Amino acid sequence: MQISSRFTMAIHMFACIDTFNEMKMTSDFMAGSIGTNPVIIRKLLGQLKAAGLVEVARGTGGVTITKPLDEITFLDVYKAVECAPDEELFHFHENPNQECPVGRNIHHVLDDKLTQVQKAMEDELSKITLEEVKNDITLWIAKEQ
Repeated sequence: MQISSRFTMAIHMFACIDTFNEMKMTSDFMAGSIGTNPVIIRKLLGQLKAAGLVEVARGTGGVTITKPLDEITFLDVYKAVECAPDEELFHFHENPNQECPVGRNIHHVLDDKLTQVQKAMEDELSKITLEEVKNDITLWIAKEQ
């Protein structure tokens, strides 16, 4: 299992917006920092905007964060870019063979366990804020100087 890079790219975007807050933040600038195409950044910005985490100025550009970083968790970002609300982390194969005793019962066996794993992951994501990322970025930049 692997979560797509959309999640880490979105975290990177927040770090750029915060670190370079004196300049107008554009998708081109963030794409250059991340090493991806600006179209991908614009798509992520749309998802973050829909989640109420950023505001995007049309035309001349510019992105701002809508809340203090200590109020935005990794779970907020994950839900904004990785899945629709209430979507399950694990996609269960849809047509297990009902003639097979394993196929007939596999959902009964795994559904609660997979829900438990997803809840544990989401609980951990909810404990980490973007403020922690900001603080760590500041420390790493200071080490370079």
